[in-house]
Amino acid sequence: MLIVEDQWEVLENAMNAEVSSISALGRLLIALIFIRAGINKLGSLAATAATMRNHGIPYPDILVWGAIALELGGGLMLVAGLYARWAALALFFYTFSLALIFHHYWTLSDPAAARTDASSFFGHLSMMGGMLFVVAFGAGAYSVDALMAKPSTGEIAARRLKHFGR
Repeated sequence: MLIVEDQWEVLENAMNAEVSSISALGRLLIALIFIRAGINKLGSLAATAATMRNHGIPYPDILVWGAIALELGGGLMLVAGLYARWAALALFFYTFSLALIFHHYWTLSDPAAARTDASSFFGHLSMMGGMLFVVAFGAGAYSVDALMAKPSTGEIAARRLKHFGR
């Protein structure tokens, strides 16, 4: 059975709506871990600063606020899809540095501790993969970025040509 061109357009629009919904859900799910971590840090400033100090991070009493701002701010920006690519890129590098500083399992002699840190390290790598998807493909249609986007001249011309050819 042949599908006429109008039916293809209806099918394509339905797929775009479905993909956009999945993209928004994906952003929410990947951002939750950062938002939750930022909120948790607010409730345990001294303990978080002490952990940072124990891992050799300078000025932990000041930098803890930067971590909170990045986790909460970046996470909320990711959920909203506001400058999502930039937020995801910042969270990518932040997560990469956390993995290297806090979860260097390859240096541990205790096998149980090494397994625990390896699990955390590879969990961080997985989160980084999610961030790279946002960097590569953007926030999707259901985002503030999409609301702020102005179609390029080429996109407008392509839409006009698509309908002109019928």
